[in-house]
Amino acid sequence: RFIRKQGLDRLFLECDTHMWRLGDRRIPEGIAVDGGSDWFLLNRKFVEYVTFSNDDLVTKMKRFYSYTLLPAESFFHTVLENSPYCESMVDNNLRITNWNRKLGCKCQYKHIVDWCGCSPNDFKPADFHRFQQTARPTFFARKFEAVVNQEIIGQLDYYLYGNYPSGTPGLRSYWENVYDEPDGVHTLSDVALTMYHAFSRLGLRRAETSFHAAGDNSCRYYPMGHPVSVHLYFLADRFQGFLIRHHATNLAVSKLETLETWVMPKKVFKIASPPSDFGRLQFSEIGTEWDAKERLFRNFGGLLGPTDEPVGMQKWGKGPNVTVTVIWVDPINVIAATYDILIESSAEFTHYKPPLNLPLRPGVWTIKILHHWVQVAETKFLVTPLTFSNQQPIKQEEAMKYHSGPPKNAYMEQSFQGLNPILNIPISAARVDQANRNAGLVGTRLEAWVDSLVGSVWSAVDICSTGPTACPVMQGCAQTAWSSLSPDPKSELGPVKPDGRLR
Repeated sequence: RFIRKQGLDRLFLECDTHMWRLGDRRIPEGIAVDGGSDWFLLNRKFVEYVTFSNDDLVTKMKRFYSYTLLPAESFFHTVLENSPYCESMVDNNLRITNWNRKLGCKCQYKHIVDWCGCSPNDFKPADFHRFQQTARPTFFARKFEAVVNQEIIGQLDYYLYGNYPSGTPGLRSYWENVYDEPDGVHTLSDVALTMYHAFSRLGLRRAETSFHAAGDNSCRYYPMGHPVSVHLYFLADRFQGFLIRHHATNLAVSKLETLETWVMPKKVFKIASPPSDFGRLQFSEIGTEWDAKERLFRNFGGLLGPTDEPVGMQKWGKGPNVTVTVIWVDPINVIAATYDILIESSAEFTHYKPPLNLPLRPGVWTIKILHHWVQVAETKFLVTPLTFSNQQPIKQEEAMKYHSGPPKNAYMEQSFQGLNPILNIPISAARVDQANRNAGLVGTRLEAWVDSLVGSVWSAVDICSTGPTACPVMQGCAQTAWSSLSPDPKSELGPVKPDGRLR
């Protein structure tokens, strides 16, 4: 069973960033196959044996495992168990691993490997009892991911070390860096670069409107250069948006300052008003990089461009089996896709990626969810126009190519135009003309279009200065509770105490 589960009886070869399954093979006779975790400790004598020995066992096992899907989960175990060092094996990897096979075996990696394996889940608060009930020696646990759930890390921290002093800042906050200047702007997609610049401009406008006094330019800025750094910001296990650190010239003193802007997504999911008697739908969201195991979008904030392939997700409460209709409407009211989903009584999440023809028309899209053709809820998402192509300012011919929507406005082979009057979604000629004019915009006019769209679904919550500033009412980033430079005592590493503890 282990051999089949690991795919050891299949031949694999990695090529072009894909692991290809080539066919079946036989396990060598006379070998006791073993395996398990790829977390282990090896003593020096065995390492020297595996590295330098030319005996049949080592050379043939190296050849065999050169065409294996997960060699690290079986190679050392098998060689050790069949070698003269077999008596030295201790069958405990000192870990608790959070296996949840119902969620962890969803074949979510088919795009990179021709195999359906299983992967551990992240720990969450409901799993805490497992740390208290372990019977064997345990030093490590996996997986933990603060972007998925930080509360469990805080619970375990308290269990091991006790509480932090009252009033300790940053305990429920988490920051994760996704870009830093030394990474190089070439590591950013054109969508991310476009959005990060728009977020920076959104912050400068907030500074001007919130801090600016008539006749005083000390809090007015002109943006300069690419972003310096970008962080995801979470509070109490909820995504709070992006923190963009960026340079800008203070217009009062003509000096460069470094600021950090906090932008937060606006609420775009709305239950129909008045609410229908259909009560199972709890939430709906559009994004990319859907993680079926942890049931979230890995593209936090849902930054989408014209060539992305969005996924629609719905979260459900328990109730009777129902069928709902999902309708995707583009910014000029072209119905791009419609499909039905059967929601079983026990379903918690559904997700579907409609096969839309690209490029998607830039602008704010609407997703309508109907039950018996009565609207239950709707949500919106932004497909941003691109101000960059290959990290350079976009040229007009590229803008026309990406911003004009799909050929003949046909997102799918089937046209849904007949549904427009039924659903009261009129196509306005003036809106179509405006979209066609916007498609050819470049330079500052393109930036203005992007900024108006970004501002409709994102808001600049706050802005701070990372150093000296001529704006007298601008707060320092280290004095805020949200900035990536604000205090975070839970992440500080001090010297190990004489009893071996950190706290």
